[in-house]
Amino acid sequence: MGESAPLPAVPYHLAIIMDGNGRWAQARRLPRLAGHRAGTENLRRVLRACKDFGVKILTVYAFSTENWRRPAEEVSGLMTILDEYIVREMRSLHEEGVQIRHLGRMDGVRPGLQEKIRQAIELTRNNTTLILNIAFNYGGRQEILDAVRAILADGVAPGDVDEALFSRYLYTAGQPDPDLIIRTSGEVRISNFLLWQGAYAELYSTPVFWPDFDKHELRKALDHYANRERRFGLTTAQLATVR
Repeated sequence: MGESAPLPAVPYHLAIIMDGNGRWAQARRLPRLAGHRAGTENLRRVLRACKDFGVKILTVYAFSTENWRRPAEEVSGLMTILDEYIVREMRSLHEEGVQIRHLGRMDGVRPGLQEKIRQAIELTRNNTTLILNIAFNYGGRQEILDAVRAILADGVAPGDVDEALFSRYLYTAGQPDPDLIIRTSGEVRISNFLLWQGAYAELYSTPVFWPDFDKHELRKALDHYANRERRFGLTTAQLATVR
């Protein structure tokens, strides 16, 4: 199916585990940071493809809480790359109507980068074309623990805690759960990403490394999603009665 053909169903909220930057670089005998830079450049292309296809929320896994354990040189380089990306792209993303949000913690992030993240969020706060959630210094287990601690701190009675209330304490408060989670590079695991929100997300794994994941590859993932039957625990027969 061509990229211009209409899709029968488009995920409102798409999440991507952007994996394979290091292996992409290794295959080209380049430093790992060259792969991370190529991956950052690719985000711009995929973001615009999402807009073309009608995706309204894009969540990308940029840096996990576990990534701090990588070599110090690589971590420092990743921080610099994100800093440069925000400076370079913030204005154009704003002009294109993209609203930037941060999912995760600021602990351990250098103050200058924290300030740039806050500036990007504030500048784009009222944009409505597409929401870009950047999961940076993010961990799904940490998110759940933070939500539990906030609920306890607010003195919420145990009997008042249900799924709707709990969701309001997550980093993604006010947003619908992801419909589709894509992981590049051929790995088939969630890696501590959107553990609560991804409970009923469709999963799609591709062997393509993230820097090579282009609009054509995104279209393949969306075609695959469009052919899925999302039952949310129901049988096919039950689903037919509620459509």
